[in-house]
Order: sequence, then structure tokens, then C-alpha cells
Amino acid sequence: MLKEIKELIKNRLFNRTKRLREQAFEIHDHVVKIEADTYFIAKAMITDIPEILDVERSVYEGQTPWDRVAFSTELRRKFDRLYLVIRYHDRMLGFIGASFDDRTATAHITNIAVVPDKQNHGIGAYLLKTMIGKAEYIGYKKITLEVRKSNVRAQALYLKMGFEKNGVKAHYYFGDHEDAIDMTLTLGQKD
Repeated sequence: MLKEIKELIKNRLFNRTKRLREQAFEIHDHVVKIEADTYFIAKAMITDIPEILDVERSVYEGQTPWDRVAFSTELRRKFDRLYLVIRYHDRMLGFIGASFDDRTATAHITNIAVVPDKQNHGIGAYLLKTMIGKAEYIGYKKITLEVRKSNVRAQALYLKMGFEKNGVKAHYYFGDHEDAIDMTLTLGQKD
């Protein structure tokens, strides 16, 4: 009997979180204003992958840390992954991806990039705030991410948004084996 009660409670909590996640993953306002410009935001689709790779190339000096197969795999995982793209006049300017783990109540930013000529215009911060809002809506406890040790500008943005440095993952990145700074944002704490 106790086992049945535990199972019932677990299923109700799981179903509630599942419903919240499904609602959070919806995009209601596709047209958004950031600073003085108007942009279009949408869920990433398989057909967006070539442009996502182009954004990566522009950010990572011609390299694509994630390839077509990796993005394709992520985009097919609609249950626990959310990828968003942002456009200005049909030009993709950036994207963000996150995984959502109900067991740990943690969202993890898997990828975020904004083309160099549009960095420092609030786009990256907007994408990050959007994911933070979705994780908060679901009731998650924290958001994590890794950032290259050399990417001081991104670290400054994350710190400004409330993330804290948790440590270093040595030789984390494929290829150049650069270290990653592990960062966490604790959700649900109002100042």
C-alpha cells in the first residue's frame, strides 16, 4: 500500500512537471523588442541547422564545436531539450539550447552563441533570460553552464545575471582542450 501511494505521488508530480515543461516550451510572443530593434524568436527546427552552424563558424573562428549530427540529435529530443533561434530580417543572429532534467530540477545551457557583429546588443542576455524564465516556470532549482576560461566577456554576462563560478573542468573542450569554468544560477531566491 505504501509503495502504491509513493507511486501515485510520483506520477502526479511527474505529470505536473511534464505539463509545466510543455507549457514553458511554447513560444507565445515571436516578435520581441531588444534595446531599439525588433527581432523574431522561435523554436529551432532541423531546417535551421545549417544557419546554426554558420553562427557557430562566425563565433568560433571558422570552427563548429557541435556538428550537424549533434544538433540534429538535440533537436529531436523535444521532451527534455529546448533550442531557440533569434532572427533579424530573416538573418539568424544567434541561438540558445538547454537540457531540462526533472529528476534534479536542473536546466543546463548546452549552447549559446550570437554572431560577432551583434554581440553586446542585449541578444545573448535576452536568450539567457528567456531560458531562465522557462526553468523558473517549471519550478526548477538551478541552471548550470560551462564557459571557456578565455571567454571573459561571456563570464561577465553570466556573473551579471547572477551565475556563480563553481570550479574548473580541466581540458574540457574538444580540440584545443581549453579549461571550462563551471557556473550555476540558483533559482527561486528573491533578493
